[in-house]
Amino acid sequence: MKSADVVLVLTTGGTIDKQYFDALSEYQIADTAVRRLLQVARVTHPHHVDELLRKDSLDLVDEDRDRIVAHVRQAPQTKIVVTHGTDTMTLTAAALSSVPNKTIVLTGALTPARFTESDAAFNLGMAFATAQSAPPGVYIAINGSVFRWNEVVKDRQLGQFVRKG
Repeated sequence: MKSADVVLVLTTGGTIDKQYFDALSEYQIADTAVRRLLQVARVTHPHHVDELLRKDSLDLVDEDRDRIVAHVRQAPQTKIVVTHGTDTMTLTAAALSSVPNKTIVLTGALTPARFTESDAAFNLGMAFATAQSAPPGVYIAINGSVFRWNEVVKDRQLGQFVRKG
């Protein structure tokens, strides 16, 4: 199989990978849940998961975004899913818009993947499908919609992503 056919799933942290340890703890980002989500979904399409960062998106700095962009740019794959915290997802999407000739889809979750009623599996599935079918560019797949990176904002009050304007 050519590397261009393999979907690269790059994890950076965020709520999708948060875990709650006990009543005295706050949520912490743990090992990625993405591999398990893909396994439970019985994904047979060739894919590779790289854990790049384990950070809440509010803690990401320019150097982290530079690292994400460099990793995506250097990857042999042209179909890429990036799991990311929702708070600064659009900032990272903007940084990734400089990468040519690749289909890059950012996704995340508003509830940790380890929770029964999480949106994580659905969002990851949408992103995985979008990476395979959309033309090159940068997209955000979340809340049952696929947006071009520069046409969406997170509405914190509604707790969802909405089209700009």
